[in-house]
Amino acid sequence: MPVMRIDTTSSVPLYAQLEGILAADIESGRLRPGTQLPPEDSLIARFSVSRTTVRAAVQNLARRGLIEIRRGRGTFVSRPKLTQELSGLTGFVEDMQALGKQATARLIDQGVVPAAEAVARHLQLEKGTPVVRIRRVRLADGTPISLDETYLPHDVGIKVMANDLEVEPIFTLLEQKYDLPLIEADYRLEAVAANSDVAVALLVPLGSPIFLIERTSYCADRAAVDYERLYYRGDQISFVTRLARR
Repeated sequence: MPVMRIDTTSSVPLYAQLEGILAADIESGRLRPGTQLPPEDSLIARFSVSRTTVRAAVQNLARRGLIEIRRGRGTFVSRPKLTQELSGLTGFVEDMQALGKQATARLIDQGVVPAAEAVARHLQLEKGTPVVRIRRVRLADGTPISLDETYLPHDVGIKVMANDLEVEPIFTLLEQKYDLPLIEADYRLEAVAANSDVAVALLVPLGSPIFLIERTSYCADRAAVDYERLYYRGDQISFVTRLARR
């Protein structure tokens, strides 16, 4: 395949041309996932462009999620994102197993806290009612994917905390050990920037793009049993669903 070159007579800006060339190399596999992008000086010499042009192209590729800039180490081609279907009420372990990934967890903390207004509303409780909060980092093949903040009614949560939550999925405990089959859930997704807690937990820079999912799961008779705030790395996962026209 011929090597693509910069066209100085084109009306397309030089940085955009360079961005397109590098993106094509990534998409074709000439630059494989996990490999390091050529250094700035190499790109400047190869394409006869300025350092400003190279940096603009690289920043745009990073914004598109095609590359990762690792401070002090260099710039690397991003690995393909996990693609998770939003088609049913499933837990992280089930989702990762469906993608052929090994799911693990790291417990950050757990304990009893007073329910803030939003937590109380989702769990159908009075504000200030004691609830159990569990925070875990969820990993796929050793890579941090999400920070899960789970809130449970006090009587249920105390039982759940007695288990090894780095091994036992909470959904499995609720359904199989405590006879609380989950019937349905309310689900809300929005894009946010990583705050300091999320950035530290997920090993990403402050302000990185994050999917925030709020999910309230119900047992029979719409009894709320589990409220979660799930912070997913935007550079590691995408969500897809299928819609039917009414």
